[in-house]
Amino acid sequence: MNIPFEPVFFGIKINIHLITEYLSFFLAFRYYVFLRKKSNDHISGGNRLSIILGAIIGSFLGSRLFGFLENPVINFSSESFIHLLNVKTIMGGLFGGLIGVEIAKKIIGEEQSSGDLFTLPIIVGIFIGRIGCFLSGTNEFTYGSETHFFTGINLGDGVLRHPIALYELVFLLILFFVIQHLKSKNSLKNGELFIIFMIAYFGFRFNIEFIKPNLFFILGLSSIQWLCIICWIYYRKTIVKFFEHAYQKVHLL
Repeated sequence: MNIPFEPVFFGIKINIHLITEYLSFFLAFRYYVFLRKKSNDHISGGNRLSIILGAIIGSFLGSRLFGFLENPVINFSSESFIHLLNVKTIMGGLFGGLIGVEIAKKIIGEEQSSGDLFTLPIIVGIFIGRIGCFLSGTNEFTYGSETHFFTGINLGDGVLRHPIALYELVFLLILFFVIQHLKSKNSLKNGELFIIFMIAYFGFRFNIEFIKPNLFFILGLSSIQWLCIICWIYYRKTIVKFFEHAYQKVHLL
């Protein structure tokens, strides 16, 4: 199989990334519905719909904003406007969705944490989407810098590059089982599973940005890395609590 993988059916070239993207949304939502039926969700159906709507709007706006900030070049033409609508990043989508959910909860007066039920479906959705990113090779900006490391792969341009999408697939697989294990122990407060996912995933993406061929930087960091820092500031209380807990464990040893 060649990368980029561009299958042709009945003379039509298939955009494999678009297929996996739609599939990721569908399967993630079905998984969410399945988990909600099995859980004792204390949030009403109407409020859940409002929260999902807030997540969708926030995710759409956030993904486009930070997708643009990855390469903030403005050309005043119809083609550049269409490109601006299509450019997106999952990082902006996640943080924008978080802000959208918090705004929606403020509007409807919902005080219960709502993120835990979305956590595993989000991981599944990102995982499926990243398969499409890997198969798209250099057609999507999810490839890494040139490397002579043993993991280097020709992603379509004849250069051995870090297969960032594959790295992320391995990380997401591990993170899924870690979250599943923490969920089964039932020892965390409501909402903490989602916070752990956000801190871990944004931490992974912060580090992986160092082996991406980014072109635009602010004080030596990419826009995605600055978003990761913003996320850590947002969850600073949980991060401090984690380090305090880890320090106590080490001190007891």
